[in-house]
Amino acid sequence: MKPAISTSAAPSLLDHPLHARWAAVLLLALVAFPLLMGTNGGEFYVSLASRILIFALAASSLNLILGYGGMLSFGHAAFVGLGAYTVAIAMQEGLTSAWIVWPLAMGVAGLGALIVGAISLRTQGVYFIMITLAFAQMLYFLAVSLKTYGGEDGLSMAGRSVLAPGLDLARERDFYYATLAIVTLSVLGMARLLNARFGHVLQAIRENEVRMSAIGYPVYRYKLVAFTLAGALAGLAGALLANLGGFVSPSLMQWSQSGMLMIMVILGGVSYLYGGLMGAVFFLLMEELLSTYTIHWQLGLGAVLLLVVLVAPNGLASLFKRARGGRHV
Repeated sequence: MKPAISTSAAPSLLDHPLHARWAAVLLLALVAFPLLMGTNGGEFYVSLASRILIFALAASSLNLILGYGGMLSFGHAAFVGLGAYTVAIAMQEGLTSAWIVWPLAMGVAGLGALIVGAISLRTQGVYFIMITLAFAQMLYFLAVSLKTYGGEDGLSMAGRSVLAPGLDLARERDFYYATLAIVTLSVLGMARLLNARFGHVLQAIRENEVRMSAIGYPVYRYKLVAFTLAGALAGLAGALLANLGGFVSPSLMQWSQSGMLMIMVILGGVSYLYGGLMGAVFFLLMEELLSTYTIHWQLGLGAVLLLVVLVAPNGLASLFKRARGGRHV
């Protein structure tokens, strides 16, 4: 008989509270941001904020398996690419409704994650890393070989998806609010999942997989479900990214993109609920700032990242944890 995993109202080490007061302040600030930018020259910053939110979603989906499941996947960008290509190909075939193509992108990416996870999760350690990387590279070369859909040159989109009457996603402000709503709901969903029995079991598996298996938990099944969910969320981020840029290319699936997402998670804080968001904000803002001063911005960014790791080895979110007396952010 399996021992019970605590799901009581009292917070435990496995719980990850939303911190409703601070979350509400942050959400209000994000809602007000486009209004503060105005209409004269503010569209660039609104578009940048949308990009940050999209990558925050992608990084948070990786954090779901890396931080809470202990699965070091080096091919997570492949699912972002699958979602992006699904939207672009669907638009080329005449499907423009976001209510159809965005869930479809999640389904395709989730199915891809299910297949990859079903094989790779039978291994551990460096073998798992290499298999996820191998699958991502396979999908990359598959996209390159699809000459009908642009091949190595990529595929341009005729426009953005259609979400609702009166809501024109071609306007940066409207697209920003749609992205903010999706990211907010996704974070709430992940928080609910992690604080439920499933999340507690997943974290216990991360800490001691052998023991959880010995006492009767279906470890493989739990990890596969988490891997599939993370892939589906990454696919949703890919769908939004394709709409933002109006273009998709095989480079979305390259291993360097997976590495960038991993850096965001590590910067923000592995196994912190807001780690992906913090990492994406810091990484992309530093990239944008440094690239305006020098073409060698990667060197400066590397130095800044090294400094952050030295000051906050557990990520930026750990600094807030210290300020809040040791409670998880």
